[in-house]
Amino acid sequence: MVRSHPSHTVFRAPRRLSLLAIGSAAALGLSGCAGSAGGNPGGGESGGGAGFAYGASQEEVDKAIADLDPITIKYQPPAASEKSVMAPTGTVFKEIVEERSGGKITVDIIWGQAIASYAEVHDALADGRVDMAYTLPSYQPDEFPRVDALGTAMAEVEPSPMMGELVANAVGNELAWQQEELLAEYEDKGLVPLTPFAASGGYYSVCKDPLESAEDWKGKQVRIASSAQSAQVKHLAATPVSMAYPETFEALQRGTVDCTLGQLVPSAEAGLFEVAPNLNFTTTASFSRTAGAYLAGKSFKELPLAYQQIIFDSSGLSAAGGMQSVIGGNAAAIEQAKAAGGSVAAFDEAVQEEIRSYGEELTAKAAEEGLVADDISEQITSATENWEKRFEELGYQDAGRTEDFDEWFDESEDFKKYAEATYSGVPASHRPQ
Repeated sequence: MVRSHPSHTVFRAPRRLSLLAIGSAAALGLSGCAGSAGGNPGGGESGGGAGFAYGASQEEVDKAIADLDPITIKYQPPAASEKSVMAPTGTVFKEIVEERSGGKITVDIIWGQAIASYAEVHDALADGRVDMAYTLPSYQPDEFPRVDALGTAMAEVEPSPMMGELVANAVGNELAWQQEELLAEYEDKGLVPLTPFAASGGYYSVCKDPLESAEDWKGKQVRIASSAQSAQVKHLAATPVSMAYPETFEALQRGTVDCTLGQLVPSAEAGLFEVAPNLNFTTTASFSRTAGAYLAGKSFKELPLAYQQIIFDSSGLSAAGGMQSVIGGNAAAIEQAKAAGGSVAAFDEAVQEEIRSYGEELTAKAAEEGLVADDISEQITSATENWEKRFEELGYQDAGRTEDFDEWFDESEDFKKYAEATYSGVPASHRPQ
């Protein structure tokens, strides 16, 4: 019997991150950064007023906003509900904003893309139906070709269920902030980048039958999420199928597709393992990343400067919640696959080599077309080495194999230090001023 809606049951939801733990990051001693975006990252006239340095005391912030009227912003995160494994992407941001603003900014969270689907969310931001949202620019590669191309190149980051996710997100966002033409893809549409590139989670195959060898791939119908993934799936002799993610459960249930190539956190949230219990993954280079982004809309341009800074800082620091969602979701998905009787295994070496070598070809093509720098691979390698070292110093590490991640992942893992480290570098230099 075909169900009209997928299950949203998960075996493990990430713990609620401590507001005091994350919010305290805003009080760290990073003094005024020069904002390359000027008073308004999105262009146009700023709302003006006094601002404050990143790292300012709460007293200084309170003084800057003392005469400002309270406001409410509508924020549409990727999660389906507040009970979702992805909920911290919304709740952590809300908590940081409301505490830092002393309650003067209220964040109204819109769950489940209730105002605008991924296909129309950029328009909804531009016309003011929502004020801030998580979006998927790679779903529109013609409109965001440089964002999409960076996602293609990011396949070179070695995957793993924890360290690989931390590194990919840090590297991708850092490189995106340094590409003016990429940022202009948002700004030309009236969008304000808060996180211009969110690598989110790595890509795994979720299938009705195991998908390990080259022979297993032949003739399979595989749901994909980007133009580069479409090319990669064709290269493996399978047929790519493009469809909106909410349609994936029924497509797998009906046999319209045999597999989906997807991140694990939405797979866990959607209950895909009930109908496709077999999970396979890479251990070296991976499938291209489908670029996400956290963006603000036209209303951001009109806010007082201090409010812009609170929202911008809070978006960066709430990456702690984003990583808790992604990494906790990886553990939940692996647990679900096992509970459903599926296999959890790496693709064989021949398949992984094909994925790696063809990914390099796609990146080289993007460079030839001027969508990424000629030395993008070197940039990614250098940034990866830097962030791996930094995260190891902060105490983050993979403590086992991917197939056992549900057993060795510590649910009490705190990603506050990750958020502080990644935001206080290049991203903070773009805060409004």
